[in-house]
Amino acid sequence: MTDETSTPNPDTEPGFALEGGSAKQDDAYRVLARKYRPQTFDDLIGQEAMVRTLSNAFDAGRIAHAFMLTGVRGIGKTTTARIVARALNCIGPDGTGGPTISPCGVCEHCVSIAESRSVDVLEMDAASRTGIDDIREIIDGSRYTPVSARYKIYIIDEVHMLSKAAFNGLLKTLEEPPAHVKFIFATTEIRKVPVTVLSRCQRFDLKRIEADVLIDYLGKIASNEGANPDRGALGLMARAAEGSARDALSLLDQALAHGAKGDDGKVQISEAEVRDMLGLADRARVLDLLNMVMEGDTAAALAELSDQYDRGADPIVVLNDLLDLAHWLTRLKIVPDADDDATLPPEEIARGKEMATRLPINVLTRTWQMLLKSLKEAKDAPRPLAAAEMGIIRLAYAAKLKTPDEVIRMLEADGGGTPLPDGTGGGASSSGGTPRSGGGSSTGSSGPRASHGSGAAPQPVAQTQAEPVVSVRSFAEVVALADQHRDLRLRTELEDHVHLISFEPGRIDFRPAPRAPKDLAGRLKTRLEDWTGGIWAISVSNEGGGPTLRETQEDDWARAVAAAKEDALVAAAFVAFPDAEVVDIIEAQDEFIAAPAPGGPDFSLQEFALGADNDDDDL
Repeated sequence: MTDETSTPNPDTEPGFALEGGSAKQDDAYRVLARKYRPQTFDDLIGQEAMVRTLSNAFDAGRIAHAFMLTGVRGIGKTTTARIVARALNCIGPDGTGGPTISPCGVCEHCVSIAESRSVDVLEMDAASRTGIDDIREIIDGSRYTPVSARYKIYIIDEVHMLSKAAFNGLLKTLEEPPAHVKFIFATTEIRKVPVTVLSRCQRFDLKRIEADVLIDYLGKIASNEGANPDRGALGLMARAAEGSARDALSLLDQALAHGAKGDDGKVQISEAEVRDMLGLADRARVLDLLNMVMEGDTAAALAELSDQYDRGADPIVVLNDLLDLAHWLTRLKIVPDADDDATLPPEEIARGKEMATRLPINVLTRTWQMLLKSLKEAKDAPRPLAAAEMGIIRLAYAAKLKTPDEVIRMLEADGGGTPLPDGTGGGASSSGGTPRSGGGSSTGSSGPRASHGSGAAPQPVAQTQAEPVVSVRSFAEVVALADQHRDLRLRTELEDHVHLISFEPGRIDFRPAPRAPKDLAGRLKTRLEDWTGGIWAISVSNEGGGPTLRETQEDDWARAVAAAKEDALVAAAFVAFPDAEVVDIIEAQDEFIAAPAPGGPDFSLQEFALGADNDDDDL
């Protein structure tokens, strides 16, 4: 992570070799991430805010006793900790200097810290030393003054791996350390560090390195290493590194080994070679694939996917690239300056802007959702290619469908009368039947044996996003719908176990009876959506609600029986037949009761009831 433009020379830069002794003693090849490790704050890239804060602190003499460095992997946390250690202990070339933001790199402390042999700068890996005993060593050692340096510095990497007991043991010393002790912590999981520790540290969040900065940085390193990379190749490596300098240098190391020397003696690194090295699909071909899918050309899209697979592209990587592309096109459509991407060539940006202009935002968001589902299926499938092909087929089919808002606009333009593909008319039903009103109350004096089927049948209407295929306007019609579809179990449960709170088309709120099945709400929602073709919301509450339909029917029947028994003729019948039961109530005509039956005996029904106690012979 350096901005040096020439290959470092260990003979003239004694502070260069950080690991394994000096460069002269170590003839083994060192990876680029170690070879170009920054030695000063000037060498750091992408962390200007942190460098400015530390520079001001050093200039003002306001140096904290503990620092917390956090960020993703490979952005310079441990390197920064070592630079801070050198800055705190540097004494200058003449041995009279103090803490400085620009360590000299030649004094004995700068050299020993750079070579990891300073007895006063101790590094500990908390991933392997997590216990309280390891922290006790630090606490005991902090009591003693430095051997030769100005400060005794403890660098603890991956500090979030410490145990709870270790954190607690460190708290007191961390809050009030001796004047000669400094702590520098580094972590990638800042949320796992207790707040009691964070509150005792000065925190620095190292940000991801921007793509254009990383591309320029990789270009300088590649030039130093005698390579001639394409800018597109550097862009691919910068994008794959996701803002990590170490990851980018590791990829450059691999690309240098992968490339071949050209006529000029330099290693040629092309975009195609880097794409093959990373296992990526050609982004231009990914654009072609998405364009075929959006045009609904399923055969061409499958052929393109198959050809990319034959050339070594992973189906899961292709789906990931399609996801990235859908996200990028959506940003191009919403954010005006989203085309300012240094990792993409101009012709690709121009093509992306054309596609973003052509595709509606709802189509792009639908594509994103469907690709997410396809990606999950491909990861779980035994044959990822088959799952990817099925995802492509679904996307291509969906591309031919009208969006919901387009369907609604078409129906509104046609006045709601245009038939849908299933033949359902778009206008209102011509049925003259009047449905029952209310949330399940019974009208009239029908008895318990009266069926809800006598209610008005649900009316079919056109299917849109806002209105179901079958219109249901009351809870009684819901019960009638269950009876119509011969779901007798659901009908009985609705009559016996539902205390209706409120009803409106598409939504039912009710309180279930104590013996109601636990899955009643779920089955009711499923059945209604199957029967009506619309979306239903079923809400269950523990309070409120009126009587059930069964209770309402029984109350109505009891009132009707009581009213009937007040009639003199019915009362006389019960006197004559004490064990009789009312099984039905029919509103009879008055002349039927008063007049004798045609062709019958010359006495009235009332006289028959009153004389019921006579013998048969007397009759």
